[in-house]
Amino acid sequence: MANDNTPTLGGAIQYVTVMIAGQLFGLPIDRVHDVFMPESITPVPLSPHEIAGVLNLRGRIVTAIDMRRRLSLPDRVADAGQRMAVGIEYKGESYGLLIDEVGEVLDLKDADREANPANLDKRWAEISAGVHRLEGTLMVILDVDRVLGAFFSKHAA
Repeated sequence: MANDNTPTLGGAIQYVTVMIAGQLFGLPIDRVHDVFMPESITPVPLSPHEIAGVLNLRGRIVTAIDMRRRLSLPDRVADAGQRMAVGIEYKGESYGLLIDEVGEVLDLKDADREANPANLDKRWAEISAGVHRLEGTLMVILDVDRVLGAFFSKHAA
């Protein structure tokens, strides 16, 4: 499995951009295997707050993780429109990260990536692989291994 921070030819990394509660995030494209609109999510009793439930992705049962909750952001309002999901793999299992919307794919130079700012909330910093300063906004790079690894270690029995 490729490291999600491995530069491509020319020192650039492609990121799938996503919006969560008005904040721009980037996921390394080599970690994304699907972008989809979940039709229905079945809640799982006694699951952690961040687990929205399970969903069916082409015949596979996939755990749906609410990224707003994972990032300690307010829940979506009921009439906010169709939510999106990004399909990823972690330790051989498929997961759907529930997000607000998917943006474009950006090619960004790895050399332009910066460390997390000192004032970045520590809950975000623990799952971020740094930031890219774009025109008028900051894109926080989500590290899939940290997003799910920190979550599962926090909720281990």
